[in-house]
Amino acid sequence: MDSIDLAMLCMGGMIVLMAARVPIAVALGVTAFVGLWLMRDFNVALRTLGSTPFEFSANWSLTAIPMFLLMGAIASRGGLTAALFAVARLWVGRLPGGLAVATNFACAMFAAASGSSLATAAAMGRVAIPEMLKLGYSPALATGTVAAAGTLGALIPPSILFVIFGWYTETSIGKLLMAGVLPGLLNAALFAAYIVGICKAKPELAPSIAIRASLWEKVAALRTIWPIPLLVLSVIGSIYSGVATATEAAAFGATTALLVVIVTGGFNRTMLREVMVDALHSTASIFVIAIGAVLLTRFLAIAGLPQFMGGLVQDQNLGPYQIILFMIVVYFVLGCFLDPLGIMLITLPIMLPMWKAAGLDLVWMGVLVVLMLEIGMLTPPLGLNIFVVKATIGNLVPLTTIFRGIIGFVIIDFVLVGVLVAFPQISLFLPGLIE
Repeated sequence: MDSIDLAMLCMGGMIVLMAARVPIAVALGVTAFVGLWLMRDFNVALRTLGSTPFEFSANWSLTAIPMFLLMGAIASRGGLTAALFAVARLWVGRLPGGLAVATNFACAMFAAASGSSLATAAAMGRVAIPEMLKLGYSPALATGTVAAAGTLGALIPPSILFVIFGWYTETSIGKLLMAGVLPGLLNAALFAAYIVGICKAKPELAPSIAIRASLWEKVAALRTIWPIPLLVLSVIGSIYSGVATATEAAAFGATTALLVVIVTGGFNRTMLREVMVDALHSTASIFVIAIGAVLLTRFLAIAGLPQFMGGLVQDQNLGPYQIILFMIVVYFVLGCFLDPLGIMLITLPIMLPMWKAAGLDLVWMGVLVVLMLEIGMLTPPLGLNIFVVKATIGNLVPLTTIFRGIIGFVIIDFVLVGVLVAFPQISLFLPGLIE
């Protein structure tokens, strides 16, 4: 059997395993092991399986991952969520759908401190959804807002997905993190505009709430959320100024988060234990999946599939925008069924040669990939953020209602994809300043 045919057959087998609910790390590793066994021999496959975990885990740039996860766990367990929502409510609560808008911006701020879409959705869901439901907000709007705005954690730095993308594609992680800033802020602004627009058109979705506060009271309230800007500046500021690499900035951010929680009185032994368990569990999950993906990458490289795909682009004379359209379709379809990290690590061995053959900027592609993965966290039947929101609120709102609530937000996400494709400088402006 031709090596390309074998690679295609193994990829098909991997999809079947995932469809059968085999854990994604196992599906990746088994596919790679069997492929290497059939292509070379059992000993080659066994040696590769034995050496890959250490070679992957010893990569210095990946140390940013546990540090960002630790920073997010500290922010989440340290009690920074409620204050964010309260201040956002004070500033924008009088707008149509004001509480939903406040939730959206609170999610954006918390995402900049946690770096996790799932953590953002869970933390804000506990605070914001019961409050909105109590005041008569549409259950679909309340839950859809939290689920959608929670995905901002994938785009606004720190972002684990950007770190993984940068490691695999050998692209500057610092530039990738900076590239997510403007698209992330634009995403939050578009979500807010959508909420205001739909609530103005259908006032019954969000009853108006009388919130009276002077400018001085609003400004004074900002003092309660001083840890969030401090955390954001500790990461983004250190990268942007050139003082620290992405890995050093991650460690600095985690240290800053711990000091902030100690100063604000949220630190205790129980909190520390929970933070360490959260960070270790998340790090282990990511690394196990990534090790399986590295095994798969090595098998595909030996089979010659990446070179085959790159040559196909050149032979078919596909233009950059045709490749981007193909990428968008692939990521949208896979996002309905697979975990975001798994999708990235499965597709990069195939997509990367195509991007390079077409001369596409990898920082720009990184932003588009992460945005498409963000959409995948909302689309059924998987929709991880949807299930996180459902688990957070229990039986308050049916699952079908939550899925109905995110439809408009998914459309907005696709609008943003179009804007970023048409105007790549939105993604590339800030990275261009740290050459």
